[in-house]
Amino acid sequence: MISSARLLVDQLAALGADLVFGVPGESYLAVLDALHGSADLRYITCRQESGATFAADAHARLTGRPGIAMVTRGPGATNASIGVHTAFHDEIPMLLFVGLIPSHQVGRGAFQEFDLEGMFRALAKDVVTMQRPEDIGEIVAHAWCTSSSGRPGPVVIGLPEDLLESPVPARLATTRTVEPDDIDATSLASARALIAGAERPLAVVGGSTWTETAVAALPRALAGVPLATAFRHQDLLDDRHPASVGVLGLANDPALVTAVRDADLLIALGTRLDDPTTTGFTLLPATTPLIHVHPSATEVGRNHAATVGVVGDPGSFLSALGPTQREPSTWLSSLRVTHEAWSAGGGPLESLARTLGETLPRDVIVTNGAGNFSRAFHRSFPYGRPGRQLAPANGSMGYGLPAAVAASLARPDQSVVCVAGDGDLLMTGQEMATARAFGARLTVLVIDNSSYGTIRTHQERRYPGRRVATDLVNPDFAQWARSFGAQAWTTDDCDEAAGLVEAAVASRSLSLVHLRTDA
Repeated sequence: MISSARLLVDQLAALGADLVFGVPGESYLAVLDALHGSADLRYITCRQESGATFAADAHARLTGRPGIAMVTRGPGATNASIGVHTAFHDEIPMLLFVGLIPSHQVGRGAFQEFDLEGMFRALAKDVVTMQRPEDIGEIVAHAWCTSSSGRPGPVVIGLPEDLLESPVPARLATTRTVEPDDIDATSLASARALIAGAERPLAVVGGSTWTETAVAALPRALAGVPLATAFRHQDLLDDRHPASVGVLGLANDPALVTAVRDADLLIALGTRLDDPTTTGFTLLPATTPLIHVHPSATEVGRNHAATVGVVGDPGSFLSALGPTQREPSTWLSSLRVTHEAWSAGGGPLESLARTLGETLPRDVIVTNGAGNFSRAFHRSFPYGRPGRQLAPANGSMGYGLPAAVAASLARPDQSVVCVAGDGDLLMTGQEMATARAFGARLTVLVIDNSSYGTIRTHQERRYPGRRVATDLVNPDFAQWARSFGAQAWTTDDCDEAAGLVEAAVASRSLSLVHLRTDA
């Protein structure tokens, strides 16, 4: 017999978890004790619960396994909810464990009591509370499978404090592997016919269910088809590939927008065709034939009517489709030329992004939160593989730094750069302490315009000259970073910033480059 807390830890380790991100709380002390001396699970102590769930989300994106976070009840769970929202919208598998009040105190307004189900039901794939200690192994195993299958997403698990020390049999739950269903033969034949007959096809790839095998198969299975990526999924395709024609999202390449409207076939692989990718659901013409492939039947054709709907992950579809034989077309070559021209344009920040793309290691992991600062990197940084783009499609500010910490711990041999705005960075800036405590080696590039830039942009557009609430007063970010033991530099010049970032990355240390710009 062991405690249910120990069984929880053993079950996670058996499933393949290696890192747990969290903020400790008295409501789950028994779980923390079960982690003491564990050779399989390492607890990464974060400084705020949103940082913990952002880090767990990033860890899942890199590993393909559910990210694990642990927080306490009430305020802790409330802080953690932003990361759960991000994982749900971005289709990222995550398990969030929440310590709860003792079960005999439920309904009495106990200290930090809250309604777990009521709070998280709209943000998670499932919410479950342990009722019997002996069930915790099954609960964890089922949550792991639920989180990863179909449309991936977060599962929230409540842990009543008084049940965590209960003795239970030391028996792990058996797990099942969810095998993808065979691609429907009729849909596959229809898709092949549409692709073969199209003169101006265009594919949009996105979502979280891609494997390395599927990524490698993409340009072979859709040979000769221009490939665009969905919002913040640019790392699904090496930007240097001759079939890469850009990204759909914010501040689109006008030529790519025209191409979407001129295409005689659109192929959506893995993506929900969400709001940013489709410019508020207005970009895709209703009359253009659409092949939509997504692992969840509820998402296929949900936002845009599909001519051929395929329920399945992109890898299964591409494998079943097989190589496409198409002659080289002026359609693809012209889109590639316009993409290269668009990427080469812009202002000083775009030039900075291009320079870093040329000088940083090819496998660099780049993270960011939300803000106008990120647009230059969407436009001009050549994302590739095996490097990764870790960025929230739901627009969560503060994502970049916790994600960079998680990336450094998960991929210690790769370089990690967090690109952040000034408002963005200070949402979760305390995780610099986490980076220092656990030896994360990362570089932060903070682009400081003393403004909530995205909101300022909309404000000036809709209410010119009537600026309210968007000006910021910032610290000296270099001194701030040094207080955490990081190397740091300040500059007002984008070209100099590129050199500083390159040197900081080469130093393999915790570092920050403070780039001051005007609004």
